[in-house]
Formats: sequence, C-alpha cells, structure tokens
Amino acid sequence: MTYDVALIALADPTRRQVFEALRAGPKSVGVIAARLPVSRPAVSQHLKLLREAGLVGDRPQGTRRVYFIDPRGLRELRVWLDQFWNQSLSAFAAEVEKQSDEGRKRNDRYRSDRASAQKHRRKGSS
Repeated sequence: MTYDVALIALADPTRRQVFEALRAGPKSVGVIAARLPVSRPAVSQHLKLLREAGLVGDRPQGTRRVYFIDPRGLRELRVWLDQFWNQSLSAFAAEVEKQSDEGRKRNDRYRSDRASAQKHRRKGSS
C-alpha cells in the first residue's frame, strides 16, 4: 500500500465515517451500519475498499467477521504526513531563532543606548 491509495480510500466521506467507527476498537458490519445512515451491504463495500487499501483488517469472530484498523496500513500514510510536520517544525524553529536573534540585537542596542545615556548624564552632573 502507498499513501496515495490510503488517501483515495479515505476521500469518500461515508468511507471515512466507517473507518472512524473502528477507532474505538473492532466492530462487526452490523454494529458499524447501525451507527450510520447506510445499509449493511454499503458498509461491507466500504470495508472491502478500506481493506484493499491496507487500512483495515478483519478476522472471524464466531459466525461473523469483525473489522479493525490495521496500524501497518497507517504507517505509510503517517510517514508521508510526518514529512510535512517535520518541515513545518523546522520552519517554526528557524523563525523562532530569527526572532530571538532580532530580540537579542534590540536588547543589546537598548542596553548600549541606556548605558550611553547614563554615562552622558554622569558627565553632565559632574
């Protein structure tokens, strides 16, 4: 699975709701369908596409199947998303450093100006 397959699978709002229904733990088609305004066959089709995208796994439990989020399927999507987070974090750190440097320069100028003013006042009062 690649991240683009996962993004395509999650692009459909109903499929995303089916996927999000599994966030709290494994569920059967009937349990998922009961929470959504779609039929059980529609939920089954969405789960099939999510399984093909590697985002969902299933296992037998008695006479039915339960579906769960497959963390392995999320790994590639997360790696792809993390690159944006890492870039944003690096840009933020650079901006903080830049502003910190500018702040230090302002403080240095302020201290220098203040010291000059005090020195000038001392000379004038002597």
